[in-house]
Amino acid sequence: MPRKKKDHDPFFANDSRKRRKPNNKLDEEEDAEIESDFDEDGFFAGADAGSDEEPEEETGAEARKRIAQDYLRMVRQIAQKEKEKEGDEEEGEGEEEGGARDSLVAQKLIKEQQEESGRVRRSIASRVKVSDDEGFRPLVKHRHSVTAVALSEDDSKGFSASKDGVIMQWDVNSGQCERYKWPSDSVLKSHGLKDPQGSAARQSKHVLALAASSDGRYLASGGLDRHVHIWDTRTREHLQAFPGHRGPVSCLTFRQGTSELFSGSFDRTIKIWNVEDRTYMSTLFGHQSEVLSIDCLRKERVLTAGRDRSMQLFKVHEESRLVFRAPASSLECCCFVNNDELLSGSDDGSIELWSVMRKKPVYILRNAHALLVDSMKSDQKDNERLPNGNLENGYHHPENHHCLSVFSWVSAVTVCRNSDLAASGAGNGSVRLWAIESETKDIKSLHNVPLAGFVNSLTFAKSAEFLVAGVGQEPRLGRWGRNPEARNGVSILPLKL
Repeated sequence: MPRKKKDHDPFFANDSRKRRKPNNKLDEEEDAEIESDFDEDGFFAGADAGSDEEPEEETGAEARKRIAQDYLRMVRQIAQKEKEKEGDEEEGEGEEEGGARDSLVAQKLIKEQQEESGRVRRSIASRVKVSDDEGFRPLVKHRHSVTAVALSEDDSKGFSASKDGVIMQWDVNSGQCERYKWPSDSVLKSHGLKDPQGSAARQSKHVLALAASSDGRYLASGGLDRHVHIWDTRTREHLQAFPGHRGPVSCLTFRQGTSELFSGSFDRTIKIWNVEDRTYMSTLFGHQSEVLSIDCLRKERVLTAGRDRSMQLFKVHEESRLVFRAPASSLECCCFVNNDELLSGSDDGSIELWSVMRKKPVYILRNAHALLVDSMKSDQKDNERLPNGNLENGYHHPENHHCLSVFSWVSAVTVCRNSDLAASGAGNGSVRLWAIESETKDIKSLHNVPLAGFVNSLTFAKSAEFLVAGVGQEPRLGRWGRNPEARNGVSILPLKL
């Protein structure tokens, strides 16, 4: 009788209905093999998991298991290829071959974990070679200036966006392109899009930033419509629009190995989103002007640069931040070298190397992309001492360099993950490769590769086999410069180690 009462009581109605299902399931599978906690997670993820009307959604635990299995499969394939290259043709039987393969996988996983934690660093800059006859070659064409490029975790696919709102997905090897289609306004509103604010009559599709998740499932885009848009990379369909920013979304980054997304905006804030759950998490404050660039590694630390002449490192878990003051008028871009070193580019043509232990740059490379009037007078070996005891590089005579020209602004910097290889781009017609010397705390020039146009975005392949550049006739954030000879699109530079 008490059970009957409970069933009719509205307070206990939902509770009994939720509990009855997993209990019946556990009774049926009492003697079955226990796989893990994924089944329990599946039950608690939604009460309608067994309904025939809607397909079952992948839970977070199942997604993590699938990603781990895919990653192990990929590592095994890489280890097998390396073994074949070495030419070890020992004909072991069954268990011996499996044990050797697993030991290779274990060694590779340990090495990758050490590299990602910053304990081991690949020294590849000195081995990088760029052939004179190759250089950059066009890979993808856009009608308008490309504002952002991104690569998948396995370097097989790439993504690019331009000022007209076109988002392209392309194959790195073949260059075959597939375009993302924006849904109708009614569909966008059902996905979370808010009405345009201010004097705007309709939402702008102008895209300023892209970011791809580590599992390869999600692509995030942001732009002038003040929303963060989430796309499914497998179907190229729009999934969600995150409102909340009061200004254009200028930069995006995923935390490595997670579905945690960070977005920076002209409203001077950084917002944190969970793409898997499609929820807003938190907002970070600190900048006094527009946020222009953002980067994040595996740790829950976010690096941002803004027009307030500062670069800030937010320690999300500790709820604290470090502020680095730049000598330049504005920092245009920034990125992590590793957990302890940072790199930034400024609108005065300089590149700064930072340490988290100091609030001023440990090394400043002046005129990284200067327009030389008389190259014979330029002397890159002329080093001067800064007041803080650090080195400054370059020959600084106004008759030789147009340092403040919009064409010499350092608009993009990037570092090959877990290595000492870096690259920078501007509008002066070249992309430069650099070697970051951690012991001597300096930056050495490696190669100067011609590329016409404004280099608005750069990204290295994780394997360091190529460099991808997003190029346009105009700068990413405005129209204060123009190079009509440039080709709007994506270019790729093969690298040889």
